[in-house]
Amino acid sequence: MGLFERFLSVWVALGILAGVVLGTWQPEAFAWLAGLEWASVNGVVAVLIWVMIYPMMIQIDWSAVKDVGRKPQGLALTLVVNWLIKPFTMAGLGVLFFHHIFAPWVDPQTANETIAGMILLGVAPCTAMVFVWSQLVKGDANYTLVQVSVNDLIMVVAFAPIAAFLLGVTDLTVPWETLLLSTALYVVLPLLAGMFTRRMLARRSPEAVGQWVARLKPWSVVGLIVTVVLLFGFQADTLLRQPGLMLMIAVPLILQTYGIFFIAWWGARWLKLPHNIAGPACLIGTSNFFELAVAVAISLFGLHSGAALATVVGVLVEVPVMLSLVAMINAKRP
Repeated sequence: MGLFERFLSVWVALGILAGVVLGTWQPEAFAWLAGLEWASVNGVVAVLIWVMIYPMMIQIDWSAVKDVGRKPQGLALTLVVNWLIKPFTMAGLGVLFFHHIFAPWVDPQTANETIAGMILLGVAPCTAMVFVWSQLVKGDANYTLVQVSVNDLIMVVAFAPIAAFLLGVTDLTVPWETLLLSTALYVVLPLLAGMFTRRMLARRSPEAVGQWVARLKPWSVVGLIVTVVLLFGFQADTLLRQPGLMLMIAVPLILQTYGIFFIAWWGARWLKLPHNIAGPACLIGTSNFFELAVAVAISLFGLHSGAALATVVGVLVEVPVMLSLVAMINAKRP
């Protein structure tokens, strides 16, 4: 590993600090960048996520994708954790912390809205960043693609009913534009680009694919750091204005992330999954489809609600926490 990749956590920490400082110093610039969005999908962040996941898409070998069906345990683990465990444990932690532990310091309306935001995060498993985490733990690119694709198909039919049930609302409307646009931007288009690139490189020489991916990987890490700077820059004002509430929200979210990870990790060991399948299977459930969660929170509760703030905190804690989980997985790699 090069110096840059070896100290990735340090660069992410500096990116967090830089985002807060720059967002406070130049709020107008970050407000303009934040406004470059359509259907709650920010164009700048979309480009950066493309930079991050494109190298992994080139590695997908379509001749090997069909072999995933012979090893369905990893896919089954992902689906059980994502849809039968995660939404309900997230709701339980939200109630525990904001109706009991933190109740003396949070008014009832904010508490209820915060729980709602946590639930929306719990019902929206990750789509795009999974490819980044999978790449960092040297996961099976073909298997990860199938896991994400099946997950997205289930999300189309399961997100609204589970969220409505846990939130206790009957008029929940799924922002289909956000869901479909994100899937197209973060899965379909980069996958097609990766397929085309792989085919062109394979014609040149058998080694060309690996050489090209090796050149792109540092840019993938750069994309991650810049994304962190932007996300924290967008929320710099909120971070400084409501630090106490954001810290309270972060506590159950972090506990949920580590808890879900260890449930999945125990399941992977019980199923005796190989490392390159177990790693991504555990990480898909622990990260979140934040664009969808933020969009629904704003549409249901408003831009300045506790629900919207909870989904934003979910975005902010995700990268540092997920990097720690990547480190744990890599420490266990044979």
